Amino acid sequence: MKTILIADPVRYARMTTEELRETFLLHSLYEPGKIHLNYVDLDRALVGMAAPVESALQLSTYPELRATYFLERREVGVLNIGGSGGVHVSGKSYKLNNLDVLYIGRGNTEVSFSSTDKSTPAIYYLLSYPAHAEFPITLVRKEDAEPVELGSVETCNKRTVCKYIHLEGARSCQLVMGVTHLAPGSNWNTMPPHTHMRRSEIYLYFNLDAGARVFHVMGPPDETRHLVLADKDVVISPGWSIHSGVGTRAYSFCWGMGGENQDYSDMDPAPVESLR
Repeated sequence: MKTILIADPVRYARMTTEELRETFLLHSLYEPGKIHLNYVDLDRALVGMAAPVESALQLSTYPELRATYFLERREVGVLNIGGSGGVHVSGKSYKLNNLDVLYIGRGNTEVSFSSTDKSTPAIYYLLSYPAHAEFPITLVRKEDAEPVELGSVETCNKRTVCKYIHLEGARSCQLVMGVTHLAPGSNWNTMPPHTHMRRSEIYLYFNLDAGARVFHVMGPPDETRHLVLADKDVVISPGWSIHSGVGTRAYSFCWGMGGENQDYSDMDPAPVESLR
C-alpha cells in the first residue's frame, strides 16, 4: 500500500507538473486479478480498485491500518464500473451490476470480490474512510440512485448527477459518494467550480476511450493548475482546491467525500470570473 502525503497550498504553488502528479494523482490502481489500495493522509482516506478475473479477491487488512481486519474502524463504498460480479460480506453475497454501489459499514470482518464472467469481469472502485458508528450494509442499484439534472448544452456541461451514499440515501458515518455522467457533446464537470474546506473530495474518471483525456483543474481559485488524466485515473482534491475538469469527449466520474459533514450542498462557490 502506497501512502500519499498531500501538499499544502503554499507548497502546491511551487510544484512542477511531475510533482503535482506524484502528489495528487493516483494511477495504476487497476490491474486484472489484483487489489491495489493507496492511503491518503488527508481525512485518512483509502482509495483503490479490486479487479477479480479467475478467482475471488479478499479485502485484507494492512500493517498501516494497525487493525485486525480492514473494516474494524472503517467503512467503504464499492462502485462496480465493469461487468457483473459479486461482493461477499460476512457470509452474505450481493450481486453488483455495472454502476451499482454497495455500502459496507464498520465491523464486517470478511469482504471479498468476484466476477460473474471472466470475459467481462467486474471492476470495483473502493473508497473508504474511518467510521465511528456502524451503519447497515446497503445495496443501491443504478436505477435507484437519486438523479439530478444539471448544466446545459449551451455551456457544454449538461450532466446527470446520481447520488448513492448520502443523507437521504444509503446512510454512512462520513462517506458521501455518487457518480456524474456527462451527456454526449458536453465536456465540463463542476463548472462553475467550488471548494469546501469541511470535506476533501476524490474523483475517479472512467468511461474514457484509450485516446481520450480529461484536463482536471485544481488549486485555489486564484492560483489554478491542471492535471491530464486518463481512464480510471483518480485525483485528490483538498478542501482548499477547486475540482473541475474538461474532457476531449464525454465521460463519467465518481465523486466521493469524507470530512466534517455530509451535507451535499455545503459548498463555497468560486465564480468563473474569479479564476486565475
